[in-house]
Amino acid sequence: MTTTKKNVHFPLFDNDPSAAPRLHPLKELIKKLTEAYGPSGSEQVIREMIRDEIKGLADDVRVDALGNLIARLKGSGPAPRKKVMLAAHMDEIGVMVTHVDEKGFLRFANIGGVRPLTLIGHRCRFANGVIGTFGVEKKDASRTEVEMSKLFIDVGATSPTDAPVGVGDAAGFWRDFTDLGKRIISKAMDDRIGTVVLIETLKQLKRSPHDVFFVFTVQEEVGLRGATTSAYGIQPDLALAIDVTDTGDTPESNWMAVALGKGPAIKVKDSGMLAHPGVKRLLVETAQAEKIPYQFEVLVGGTTDAMAMQTAREGVPAGVVSVPTRYLHTPSEMVDFEDVQNTIKLFVALLSKPFKLD
Repeated sequence: MTTTKKNVHFPLFDNDPSAAPRLHPLKELIKKLTEAYGPSGSEQVIREMIRDEIKGLADDVRVDALGNLIARLKGSGPAPRKKVMLAAHMDEIGVMVTHVDEKGFLRFANIGGVRPLTLIGHRCRFANGVIGTFGVEKKDASRTEVEMSKLFIDVGATSPTDAPVGVGDAAGFWRDFTDLGKRIISKAMDDRIGTVVLIETLKQLKRSPHDVFFVFTVQEEVGLRGATTSAYGIQPDLALAIDVTDTGDTPESNWMAVALGKGPAIKVKDSGMLAHPGVKRLLVETAQAEKIPYQFEVLVGGTTDAMAMQTAREGVPAGVVSVPTRYLHTPSEMVDFEDVQNTIKLFVALLSKPFKLD
């Protein structure tokens, strides 16, 4: 049987903005924050965007000496109230120019956990808006392993004098947000998705019996520095990091009992910390009571702000809630939208009631 196909025209670009489907408001926020510039040490832009989002929601908002944004929501319970610290880091991994050669190509150093193999052909964006692409020396093109020293950034310059950026300038990955429906992809989900969770928790949390400190930390990717100083100053009774974690649900991936779409991951252990048993139990009991799906996370490599908070002063009971994320530390990190929503529900439920740590 043969059929006659009608000619259908699909334009490459639609100049009518009203024709584009509107994103869910939460996805709009994720898009806004993940696309923002903010490598470690250069968090000013993303910090001001977050400050605008939480304006009027907290009792006081301040920026400390290192650059952490700290919003405090006073508790409604009788004194002395517990101090709960929630931390999500604003910074993203990136690169910094170390040298501009005679033809205008940029050599660079990593800022945080950048893997050379994920860079070739991808793009980066500098603070002044300049976009470059990563290239690799062709003489080693046959090698399967790529060294950072063999890579360069091409910004279209032909000499050092016409290069629009120079030594010491930092860049983050550049890829736009993509909505796949249930799943979403963007650069810097690590850990802008955590900042989204904190913002939405602050918006939805009508009242808490505890004094809750929403801390948007700096320089996590280069050594948990923001969490170290902010936890020292706040002296919390309970500390929770919200970050991302790897998954074991892609073809021939490492064995890990975390998958997209199965709920927030409650950390048991990573390479830097063991979660406080009472904090882990509190998170599990809250999830069960609210019928929120959850899974347990044991991460072989990597750690979070919770490591720094746990060891502040004389020590703090600490834990982590992670959003499962595929393709970590690449320009195209993927999360499940329902996991994000369930993570927010978990935090709102936890903070809405009194609790005791065993």
